[in-house]
Amino acid sequence: MAFRGPKVWLWRWRRNPLKRRADRVEAWVLLGVWTLTVVVGVLAGTTVSRCVEDALARERVEWRPLVARLAGKAPGNGDVSRAGHVWAEARWTAADGSSHSGQVRALAGSAAGTPVTVWTDREGRQVPRPVTEAEARVRAVLTGGLAGLLTAVVPLTGGRTIRRRLERRRVDQWDAEWSRFGPLWGRTTG
Repeated sequence: MAFRGPKVWLWRWRRNPLKRRADRVEAWVLLGVWTLTVVVGVLAGTTVSRCVEDALARERVEWRPLVARLAGKAPGNGDVSRAGHVWAEARWTAADGSSHSGQVRALAGSAAGTPVTVWTDREGRQVPRPVTEAEARVRAVLTGGLAGLLTAVVPLTGGRTIRRRLERRRVDQWDAEWSRFGPLWGRTTG
């Protein structure tokens, strides 16, 4: 097992006579990439989170429940303990007076004309029930977090590419110097 000394913080920026220009460039590239990664990830995550939460809040304000009536008898025998809810055709009138119809969840075996709740948008089209504030917050945080992570990958990948090129260039420089000075090592003075 190799001995490792104590961890030295900020070693890339300490003075060292053996430090090359490429080492200093790499240190600044790393600092820039990490800073950019954090800033871009946080900004993207925050922006997406706010947009999602605003859109869901707008849905809660604009979408309204209406009473719809089943157009016919709901399938099933009415034994709720077994069948539960089934899909059935229903009709409703929107706030603007237009009539609409669609599939809704109703108790199995419900008679025609049974009232059911339908959520509609401004035009009277059927929409799902809007999410609560707590559900919206969770959805916004998860979506924003995912967007932030995915966005942060871009500068991180760019930084890795730059570091790979710097490393390749450094190895090429070492090869050139070794080919120049390596043969001289075999000679003796005297």
